[in-house]
Amino acid sequence: MTKFGFLKTTAAGLIATAMLGGAAMAQEVTLRLHQFLPPPAPVPAMILKPWAEGVEEASGGRIAIQHFDAMSLGGRPPELMDQARDGVVDIIMTVVGYTPGRFPRTEVFELPFMMTNPVATSSAFWEMVETDFQDNEYADVKVLGAWVHGPGVIHTQDGVNSLEDMAGLTMRGPTRIINDLLSELGAEPVGMPLPAIPEALSKSVVEGTVIPWEVTTAIRLSELVENHTEFSGDAALYTAAIVMVMNRDSYEALPDDLREILDAESGAELSAFASQVMWDMDAPAREIAVEAGNNIVTLDEAEVARWQEAAQPVIDRWIADMDERGIDGQALIDEARALIEKHGG
Repeated sequence: MTKFGFLKTTAAGLIATAMLGGAAMAQEVTLRLHQFLPPPAPVPAMILKPWAEGVEEASGGRIAIQHFDAMSLGGRPPELMDQARDGVVDIIMTVVGYTPGRFPRTEVFELPFMMTNPVATSSAFWEMVETDFQDNEYADVKVLGAWVHGPGVIHTQDGVNSLEDMAGLTMRGPTRIINDLLSELGAEPVGMPLPAIPEALSKSVVEGTVIPWEVTTAIRLSELVENHTEFSGDAALYTAAIVMVMNRDSYEALPDDLREILDAESGAELSAFASQVMWDMDAPAREIAVEAGNNIVTLDEAEVARWQEAAQPVIDRWIADMDERGIDGQALIDEARALIEKHGG
Protein backbone atom coordinates (compact mmCIF):
# COMPACT_ATOMS: atom_id res chain seq x y z
CA MET A 1 0.00 0.00 0.00
CA THR A 2 1.28 3.46 -0.87
CA LYS A 3 1.86 6.03 1.77
CA PHE A 4 -1.10 8.01 0.36
CA GLY A 5 -3.30 4.94 0.42
CA PHE A 6 -2.36 4.23 4.01
CA LEU A 7 -3.12 7.79 5.05
CA LYS A 8 -6.46 7.72 3.20
CA THR A 9 -7.44 4.45 4.89
CA THR A 10 -6.36 5.73 8.28
CA ALA A 11 -8.26 8.98 7.77
CA ALA A 12 -11.38 7.05 6.79
CA GLY A 13 -11.05 4.95 9.91
CA LEU A 14 -10.67 8.00 12.10
CA ILE A 15 -13.73 9.63 10.52
CA ALA A 16 -15.78 6.48 11.04
CA THR A 17 -14.64 6.28 14.65
CA ALA A 18 -15.52 9.92 15.19
CA MET A 19 -18.94 9.39 13.64
CA LEU A 20 -19.59 6.38 15.83
CA GLY A 21 -18.39 8.30 18.85
CA GLY A 22 -20.65 11.21 17.91
CA ALA A 23 -23.61 8.87 17.56
CA ALA A 24 -22.85 7.40 20.96
CA MET A 25 -22.65 10.87 22.47
CA ALA A 26 -25.69 12.22 20.61
CA GLN A 27 -28.22 10.64 22.94
CA GLU A 28 -26.98 11.62 26.36
CA VAL A 29 -30.43 11.25 27.92
CA THR A 30 -33.25 8.86 27.11
CA LEU A 31 -36.63 9.67 28.65
CA ARG A 32 -39.56 7.27 28.75
CA LEU A 33 -43.02 8.79 28.24
CA HIS A 34 -46.00 6.69 29.38
CA GLN A 35 -49.67 7.47 28.77
CA PHE A 36 -53.07 5.76 28.45
CA LEU A 37 -54.31 6.58 24.94
CA PRO A 38 -53.76 4.38 21.85
CA PRO A 39 -51.10 5.63 19.40
CA PRO A 40 -53.54 6.89 16.69
CA ALA A 41 -55.47 9.11 19.12
CA PRO A 42 -54.93 12.85 18.52
CA VAL A 43 -53.09 13.51 21.80
CA PRO A 44 -50.22 11.04 21.28
CA ALA A 45 -50.15 11.38 17.49
CA MET A 46 -50.53 15.15 17.18
CA ILE A 47 -49.30 16.54 20.49
CA LEU A 48 -46.93 14.23 22.38
CA LYS A 49 -44.94 12.91 19.44
CA PRO A 50 -44.49 16.30 17.72
CA TRP A 51 -43.50 17.80 21.08
CA ALA A 52 -40.94 15.03 21.60
CA GLU A 53 -39.56 15.52 18.10
CA GLY A 54 -39.17 19.22 18.83
CA VAL A 55 -37.25 18.47 22.03
CA GLU A 56 -35.02 15.97 20.26
CA GLU A 57 -34.30 18.40 17.42
CA ALA A 58 -33.65 21.35 19.72
CA SER A 59 -31.23 19.26 21.75
CA GLY A 60 -29.31 18.16 18.68
CA GLY A 61 -30.22 14.56 19.42
CA ARG A 62 -28.86 14.64 22.96
CA ILE A 63 -32.34 13.96 24.34
CA ALA A 64 -34.23 10.93 23.08
CA ILE A 65 -37.84 10.34 24.09
CA GLN A 66 -39.33 6.88 23.96
CA HIS A 67 -43.12 6.59 23.67
CA PHE A 68 -45.10 3.96 25.54
CA ASP A 69 -48.77 4.29 24.64
CA ALA A 70 -51.93 2.62 25.96
CA MET A 71 -50.38 1.75 29.34
CA SER A 72 -47.91 -0.57 27.62
CA LEU A 73 -45.49 -0.36 30.57
CA GLY A 74 -48.18 -1.70 32.88
CA GLY A 75 -50.50 -0.35 35.52
CA ARG A 76 -53.78 1.50 35.17
CA PRO A 77 -54.38 5.14 34.17
CA PRO A 78 -54.97 6.24 37.80
CA GLU A 79 -51.45 5.02 38.61
CA LEU A 80 -49.67 7.23 36.10
CA MET A 81 -49.04 10.12 38.49
CA ASP A 82 -47.42 7.76 40.97
CA GLN A 83 -45.33 6.21 38.20
CA ALA A 84 -43.90 9.65 37.46
CA ARG A 85 -43.46 10.57 41.11
CA ASP A 86 -41.74 7.28 41.97
CA GLY A 87 -39.49 7.21 38.90
CA VAL A 88 -41.05 4.13 37.32
CA VAL A 89 -41.08 6.28 34.17
CA ASP A 90 -39.66 9.71 33.40
CA ILE A 91 -42.71 11.48 31.93
CA ILE A 92 -46.43 10.80 31.94
CA MET A 93 -49.54 12.38 30.44
CA THR A 94 -52.81 11.89 32.27
CA VAL A 95 -56.18 13.32 33.21
CA VAL A 96 -55.64 14.90 36.62
CA GLY A 97 -58.98 13.72 37.94
CA TYR A 98 -58.09 10.05 37.48
CA THR A 99 -56.68 10.43 41.02
CA PRO A 100 -59.77 11.92 42.74
CA GLY A 101 -59.27 14.68 45.29
CA ARG A 102 -55.49 14.57 45.14
CA PHE A 103 -55.07 17.78 43.16
CA PRO A 104 -57.89 19.92 44.51
CA ARG A 105 -56.67 23.31 43.28
CA THR A 106 -56.62 22.06 39.69
CA GLU A 107 -60.30 21.12 39.97
CA VAL A 108 -61.23 24.80 39.70
CA PHE A 109 -60.96 24.46 35.91
CA GLU A 110 -63.33 21.47 35.88
CA LEU A 111 -66.18 23.26 37.63
CA PRO A 112 -69.44 23.40 35.65
CA PHE A 113 -69.56 26.10 32.97
CA MET A 114 -66.16 27.48 34.02
CA MET A 115 -64.49 26.93 30.65
CA THR A 116 -65.45 29.38 27.91
CA ASN A 117 -62.52 28.80 25.54
CA PRO A 118 -60.16 25.82 25.92
CA VAL A 119 -57.02 27.61 24.77
CA ALA A 120 -57.61 30.60 27.05
CA THR A 121 -58.48 28.22 29.88
CA SER A 122 -55.28 26.24 29.29
CA SER A 123 -53.21 29.42 29.36
CA ALA A 124 -54.89 30.32 32.65
CA PHE A 125 -54.25 26.80 33.95
CA TRP A 126 -50.55 27.02 33.09
CA GLU A 127 -50.23 30.45 34.69
CA MET A 128 -51.71 29.11 37.93
CA VAL A 129 -49.35 26.13 37.75
CA GLU A 130 -46.43 28.53 37.66
CA THR A 131 -47.68 30.84 40.40
CA ASP A 132 -49.30 28.33 42.75
CA PHE A 133 -49.94 24.70 41.80
CA GLN A 134 -46.34 23.64 41.06
CA ASP A 135 -45.21 24.49 44.58
CA ASN A 136 -48.30 22.99 46.19
CA GLU A 137 -50.09 19.94 44.79
CA TYR A 138 -47.45 19.18 42.13
CA ALA A 139 -44.42 19.63 44.38
CA ASP A 140 -43.40 15.96 43.93
CA VAL A 141 -43.10 16.26 40.14
CA LYS A 142 -42.15 18.80 37.48
CA VAL A 143 -45.11 19.98 35.40
CA LEU A 144 -44.21 20.27 31.71
CA GLY A 145 -47.65 21.09 30.35
CA ALA A 146 -51.15 21.75 31.67
CA TRP A 147 -54.22 22.05 29.47
CA VAL A 148 -57.92 21.28 29.05
CA HIS A 149 -59.88 19.74 26.21
CA GLY A 150 -62.70 21.27 24.19
CA PRO A 151 -66.34 21.44 25.32
CA GLY A 152 -67.58 18.30 27.02
CA VAL A 153 -70.42 16.54 25.19
CA ILE A 154 -73.05 14.05 26.43
CA HIS A 155 -73.18 10.82 24.41
CA THR A 156 -76.02 8.37 25.16
CA GLN A 157 -77.91 5.39 23.84
CA ASP A 158 -81.36 6.98 24.00
CA GLY A 159 -80.70 10.73 23.81
CA VAL A 160 -80.77 13.72 26.16
CA ASN A 161 -82.97 16.57 24.97
CA SER A 162 -83.60 18.31 28.28
CA LEU A 163 -82.45 18.36 31.88
CA GLU A 164 -85.20 15.92 32.80
CA ASP A 165 -83.74 13.27 30.48
CA MET A 166 -80.71 12.94 32.76
CA ALA A 167 -82.82 11.43 35.56
CA GLY A 168 -81.67 7.92 36.39
CA LEU A 169 -79.18 7.58 33.52
CA THR A 170 -76.08 5.57 34.34
CA MET A 171 -73.31 7.81 33.00
CA ARG A 172 -69.58 7.35 32.87
CA GLY A 173 -67.66 10.33 34.21
CA PRO A 174 -63.89 10.93 34.26
CA THR A 175 -63.31 12.90 37.46
CA ARG A 176 -64.62 13.63 40.95
CA ILE A 177 -66.03 17.03 40.00
CA ILE A 178 -67.68 15.82 36.81
CA ASN A 179 -69.20 12.83 38.58
CA ASP A 180 -70.60 15.17 41.21
CA LEU A 181 -72.05 17.27 38.39
CA LEU A 182 -73.68 14.23 36.76
CA SER A 183 -75.19 13.24 40.08
CA GLU A 184 -76.53 16.74 40.70
CA LEU A 185 -78.13 16.70 37.26
CA GLY A 186 -80.01 13.52 38.14
CA ALA A 187 -77.79 10.84 36.59
CA GLU A 188 -76.07 7.92 38.31
CA PRO A 189 -72.36 8.49 37.73
CA VAL A 190 -69.87 5.68 37.24
CA GLY A 191 -66.24 6.77 37.43
CA MET A 192 -63.84 5.16 34.98
CA PRO A 193 -60.94 6.13 32.71
CA LEU A 194 -61.54 6.52 29.00
CA PRO A 195 -60.18 3.12 27.82
CA ALA A 196 -62.92 1.35 29.82
CA ILE A 197 -65.80 3.10 28.03
CA PRO A 198 -66.37 0.74 25.06
CA GLU A 199 -66.72 -2.36 27.22
CA ALA A 200 -68.89 -0.52 29.74
CA LEU A 201 -71.25 0.59 26.98
CA SER A 202 -71.33 -2.77 25.20
CA LYS A 203 -72.14 -4.58 28.44
CA SER A 204 -74.71 -1.93 29.47
CA VAL A 205 -72.74 -1.05 32.60
CA VAL A 206 -73.44 2.54 31.57
CA GLU A 207 -75.99 4.09 29.22
CA GLY A 208 -73.80 6.96 28.18
CA THR A 209 -70.66 8.96 28.77
CA VAL A 210 -69.33 12.49 28.77
CA ILE A 211 -66.24 13.17 26.66
CA PRO A 212 -65.24 15.80 24.11
CA TRP A 213 -65.74 15.03 20.43
CA GLU A 214 -61.99 14.84 19.79
CA VAL A 215 -61.38 11.58 21.64
CA THR A 216 -64.51 9.77 20.38
CA THR A 217 -62.49 8.51 17.42
CA ALA A 218 -60.03 6.68 19.68
CA ILE A 219 -62.81 4.47 21.07
CA ARG A 220 -65.11 4.49 17.98
CA LEU A 221 -67.87 5.97 20.13
CA SER A 222 -70.09 6.91 17.21
CA GLU A 223 -70.55 3.18 16.57
CA LEU A 224 -71.52 2.52 20.19
CA VAL A 225 -74.13 5.24 20.77
CA GLU A 226 -76.40 7.13 18.40
CA ASN A 227 -77.23 10.28 20.35
CA HIS A 228 -75.07 13.26 21.23
CA THR A 229 -76.00 16.40 23.20
CA GLU A 230 -74.15 19.70 22.82
CA PHE A 231 -74.60 23.03 24.63
CA SER A 232 -75.06 26.42 23.02
CA GLY A 233 -73.58 29.60 24.46
CA ASP A 234 -70.08 30.59 25.50
CA ALA A 235 -69.56 28.30 28.49
CA ALA A 236 -69.07 24.53 28.25
CA LEU A 237 -70.89 22.06 30.48
CA TYR A 238 -67.48 20.86 31.64
CA THR A 239 -63.91 20.20 30.68
CA ALA A 240 -61.21 18.00 32.21
CA ALA A 241 -57.73 19.03 33.32
CA ILE A 242 -54.80 17.24 31.67
CA VAL A 243 -51.14 17.40 32.63
CA MET A 244 -47.82 16.14 31.41
CA VAL A 245 -45.40 15.81 34.31
CA MET A 246 -41.85 14.57 34.78
CA ASN A 247 -40.14 12.74 37.60
CA ARG A 248 -38.39 15.44 39.60
CA ASP A 249 -35.11 13.55 39.96
CA SER A 250 -35.01 12.88 36.21
CA TYR A 251 -35.65 16.56 35.54
CA GLU A 252 -33.04 17.83 37.98
CA ALA A 253 -30.46 15.30 36.74
CA LEU A 254 -30.49 16.88 33.28
CA PRO A 255 -27.49 19.02 32.39
CA ASP A 256 -28.34 22.71 32.68
CA ASP A 257 -28.42 23.28 28.92
CA LEU A 258 -30.72 20.30 28.30
CA ARG A 259 -33.01 21.38 31.12
CA GLU A 260 -33.24 24.82 29.51
CA ILE A 261 -34.12 23.22 26.17
CA LEU A 262 -36.81 21.06 27.75
CA ASP A 263 -38.27 24.10 29.53
CA ALA A 264 -38.26 26.13 26.31
CA GLU A 265 -40.15 23.40 24.44
CA SER A 266 -42.70 22.95 27.24
CA GLY A 267 -44.71 25.22 29.51
CA ALA A 268 -47.10 27.87 28.22
CA GLU A 269 -46.47 27.20 24.54
CA LEU A 270 -47.01 23.45 24.86
CA SER A 271 -50.14 23.95 26.96
CA ALA A 272 -51.80 26.30 24.48
CA PHE A 273 -50.71 24.13 21.52
CA ALA A 274 -52.09 20.95 23.08
CA SER A 275 -55.43 22.54 23.83
CA GLN A 276 -55.70 24.01 20.34
CA VAL A 277 -55.01 20.63 18.73
CA MET A 278 -57.64 18.90 20.83
CA TRP A 279 -60.16 21.65 20.09
CA ASP A 280 -59.39 21.55 16.35
CA MET A 281 -59.97 17.80 16.30
CA ASP A 282 -63.49 18.15 17.70
CA ALA A 283 -64.91 19.05 14.27
CA PRO A 284 -63.68 16.07 12.22
CA ALA A 285 -64.66 13.69 15.02
CA ARG A 286 -68.14 15.23 15.11
CA GLU A 287 -68.39 14.82 11.35
CA ILE A 288 -67.92 11.07 11.75
CA ALA A 289 -71.06 10.97 13.90
CA VAL A 290 -72.91 13.07 11.33
CA GLU A 291 -71.87 10.76 8.50
CA ALA A 292 -72.99 7.76 10.57
CA GLY A 293 -76.47 9.28 10.73
CA ASN A 294 -76.37 9.82 14.48
CA ASN A 295 -78.66 12.30 16.18
CA ILE A 296 -76.99 15.49 17.45
CA VAL A 297 -79.00 17.80 19.69
CA THR A 298 -77.85 21.30 20.60
CA LEU A 299 -79.57 22.66 23.69
CA ASP A 300 -80.62 26.28 23.32
CA GLU A 301 -79.52 29.02 25.70
CA ALA A 302 -82.75 28.94 27.71
CA GLU A 303 -82.32 25.22 28.36
CA VAL A 304 -78.61 25.66 29.11
CA ALA A 305 -79.51 28.28 31.72
CA ARG A 306 -81.59 25.62 33.50
CA TRP A 307 -78.54 23.31 33.57
CA GLN A 308 -76.36 26.11 34.92
CA GLU A 309 -78.78 26.73 37.75
CA ALA A 310 -79.00 23.01 38.50
CA ALA A 311 -75.19 22.75 38.57
CA GLN A 312 -74.61 25.56 41.09
CA PRO A 313 -74.64 23.22 44.14
CA VAL A 314 -71.58 21.45 42.69
CA ILE A 315 -69.66 24.73 42.82
CA ASP A 316 -70.94 25.49 46.31
CA ARG A 317 -69.86 22.05 47.58
CA TRP A 318 -66.42 22.43 46.02
CA ILE A 319 -65.90 25.80 47.72
CA ALA A 320 -66.94 24.29 51.06
CA ASP A 321 -64.58 21.33 50.49
CA MET A 322 -61.71 23.69 49.70
CA ASP A 323 -62.44 25.71 52.83
CA GLU A 324 -62.20 22.52 54.90
CA ARG A 325 -58.77 21.87 53.34
CA GLY A 326 -57.60 25.37 54.23
CA ILE A 327 -57.81 26.54 50.60
CA ASP A 328 -59.76 29.64 49.59
CA GLY A 329 -61.96 28.09 46.91
CA GLN A 330 -63.80 31.28 45.97
CA ALA A 331 -60.48 33.07 45.50
CA LEU A 332 -59.34 30.29 43.14
CA ILE A 333 -62.56 30.63 41.13
CA ASP A 334 -62.17 34.39 40.91
CA GLU A 335 -58.53 34.08 39.84
CA ALA A 336 -59.26 31.37 37.27
CA ARG A 337 -62.09 33.39 35.71
CA ALA A 338 -59.96 36.54 35.60
CA LEU A 339 -57.09 34.68 33.93
CA ILE A 340 -59.36 33.00 31.41
CA GLU A 341 -60.71 36.43 30.47
CA LYS A 342 -57.17 37.85 30.38
CA HIS A 343 -56.14 35.17 27.88
CA GLY A 344 -59.13 35.80 25.62
CA GLY A 345 -61.81 33.51 27.00
